[in-house]
Amino acid sequence: MFRIIFFMQKKIAVLAGDGIGPEVMREAIKVLDKIAVIFDHKFLYNEELVGGAAYDVYGEHLPQKTLDACSDCDAILFGSVGGPVDKQTEKKWQGVEKNALLGLRKKFNLYANLRPIYLYKPLIELSVLKNNIVENGVDVMILRELTGGIYFGEHKTYMDNGEEVAIDIMSYKESEIRRIIKLAVEIAEKRNKKITVVDKANVLDCSLLWRKITKEFAQKNKNVDFEFMYVDNAAMQLMKNPNYFDVLLTENMFGDILSDLGSVISGSLGMAPSASLNDKNFGLFEPIGGSAQDIAGINIANPIAQILSAALMLKYSFSMIKEGEAIENAVINVLEKGIRTGDIYREGLRKVRTMEMGDYIAEAIVRDH
Repeated sequence: MFRIIFFMQKKIAVLAGDGIGPEVMREAIKVLDKIAVIFDHKFLYNEELVGGAAYDVYGEHLPQKTLDACSDCDAILFGSVGGPVDKQTEKKWQGVEKNALLGLRKKFNLYANLRPIYLYKPLIELSVLKNNIVENGVDVMILRELTGGIYFGEHKTYMDNGEEVAIDIMSYKESEIRRIIKLAVEIAEKRNKKITVVDKANVLDCSLLWRKITKEFAQKNKNVDFEFMYVDNAAMQLMKNPNYFDVLLTENMFGDILSDLGSVISGSLGMAPSASLNDKNFGLFEPIGGSAQDIAGINIANPIAQILSAALMLKYSFSMIKEGEAIENAVINVLEKGIRTGDIYREGLRKVRTMEMGDYIAEAIVRDH
């Protein structure tokens, strides 16, 4: 029997960054190399510096050389940036996350942040939620608008009648809202066809505009269920019954808070990937756990979030759905065998180091014909 080969070649900007970034990135590349072999693809890696690593060489956190490399690639696989807790006031580390990540978001107009909140059944005991709440696992997609809202509005502090006044402006354009809702519909149609728009419409005009435009989409997309929920209630429901949600859509600040809240459901930050996309499906894919400088260089970090971020890259930027699912299935396979890094270990299982976990996941990847 002959097999039709659909060969694809993709260029990936690899920005490993600081702390555990280079360690977990090596394992993600190992897994991608296995995908390339068994699915007949070719991945070209352009490794560049970012964060403190870039500052050591260029005196800045996001040098032009790195931006140029990213522009010449099909996606960005990002590790982590940030320094030790006791060195945040040093020039090398001051503003590193803001300069690196916000600089990349602005440069490539990465307006949509996807945070899958996924609790694998073998890790149920590690979740902060009670077993009876998460006994069947958790699968929620938080979709956060990333380039508008209060974070990108005007910020100023001034004196008024002898006292300081601070102002932070939240604003949204109609076009910014429409594009993120459009993406939410596309994602929901591939999941359980339900979108919960989280806002504060009893207080904010921005939320009222979100609701107005959402209702227009609801009229045109009858196959998807739309609902609205205030952000305080959404935070409570995310902890009480996370599987109530399918696609949770919200603006920048609320999304920042809710996605961090949701990340603890999965049992460890080492299990939490993310994606940031623009309207051409160019994206930046990164674990959310940070640089973890306290465990850097000793081969104990959990590489799964970085590996799952690579899977998101395959699915959302390269439209390699089966390839991304092959990685996700390999992770499940390894966890079901009781193989764990220290952050997700419990007595009676097999504790492994960073490189071993990468080896096991790469070995578990198979092609489902």
